[in-house]
Amino acid sequence: MSKIAIHFFTEDISYTLKHKTLIRTWLLDTIYAEGYQLEELNFIICSDEYLLTMNQQYLDHDTYTDVITFDHSEALKMIAGDIFISIERIQENAKEFKSTVFHELCRVMVHGTLHLLGYKDKSKKDKTLMTQKEDHYLSLLNSK
Repeated sequence: MSKIAIHFFTEDISYTLKHKTLIRTWLLDTIYAEGYQLEELNFIICSDEYLLTMNQQYLDHDTYTDVITFDHSEALKMIAGDIFISIERIQENAKEFKSTVFHELCRVMVHGTLHLLGYKDKSKKDKTLMTQKEDHYLSLLNSK
């Protein structure tokens, strides 16, 4: 079997992601369940300031955020993208929602992946559907 093309990087911080094999398998299962194939998916864990700069530079938003997704897909039903995640936002969200950092990080990873799968979150209806999908796929992770 070929190596799963899901990669994890850090930018401007030191962070060690645990359970990489489990996360890769879970995200690949999510992609397949949605009827897509994987070309390449990169997760880049970074600081608030790094992600703020990206948000300003590429999206013209002057706000902190937990995740930014860049879609590089060129073929239908094929996933290729970069997902940047602020570990500081994840840590804050975990406290706020009384969750673990790992669970919140996985929620944001699947959120970014769902964007690549065509889901949106700008309208209330779209956001509700995306949250349902996040919860569904997180429940599958928790059962592994």
